Amino acid sequence: MTKTQTAESVGAKEKLIVALDVETAGEARRLFDALRDAAGMFKVGSQLFTAEGPDFVRSLAGAGARVFLDLKFHDIPNTVASAAREAVRLGVALFNVHASGGVEMMRRAADATAEEAARLGASKPNVIAVTVLTSIDARTLSETGVEVESVESHVRRLARLADASGLDGVVASPHEIVPVRESVERDGFLVVTPGVRPARAAHDDQKRVQTPAEAVRAGADFIVVGRAILNAPDPARAAREIVEEMEKACSGQ
Repeated sequence: MTKTQTAESVGAKEKLIVALDVETAGEARRLFDALRDAAGMFKVGSQLFTAEGPDFVRSLAGAGARVFLDLKFHDIPNTVASAAREAVRLGVALFNVHASGGVEMMRRAADATAEEAARLGASKPNVIAVTVLTSIDARTLSETGVEVESVESHVRRLARLADASGLDGVVASPHEIVPVRESVERDGFLVVTPGVRPARAAHDDQKRVQTPAEAVRAGADFIVVGRAILNAPDPARAAREIVEEMEKACSGQ
């Protein structure tokens, strides 16, 4: 699968994004080596990026990893556009911005990504917008002055803004997959879903969660799993079990 393909027809393995939420490049590379045959993409988030920097992302992509750069850019449009160009130069397959940054910010990010990829003759990363974090509920939104009828209604609104801005999709919890699909009918619009836990796993600090099978049945293109794999006695086996669960869901079992 190329970097810019959608997930409509890919296998279950390619739908699994493993979150490399660890402290060092050494730990992350060991996990990548152990899991590269069991997962389709690897997420580098704020912790690992802050610890190891862009050179590590380049090295991971250079080693054959499809990287989801999960830094949730949210700033003035010019700054986010510049960050988008740098993400293209890192060779990542996917990165995200905050939908709450507004249409101009998202559109500038989309345009800068396409322009930089064309200038370099490189594959264009998919750019997606974070709607509402899985740790946030209606009460948290209210605390920050966002008064909405429900989390779902807010996610619907932000998904439509992302679509109007020309982004490739959104990040949304499993519970908002169907509402996003109802709100955005564009073919190939991606839904990347964190807050996914195998039935046996703890929910930790995430409030809106589902199992991998439930997320895939609801229409997720990709699921993001971290602690349930990283903290397992055998991370590769845990990843394979999640892929098997998704395969069964995809086949209607």
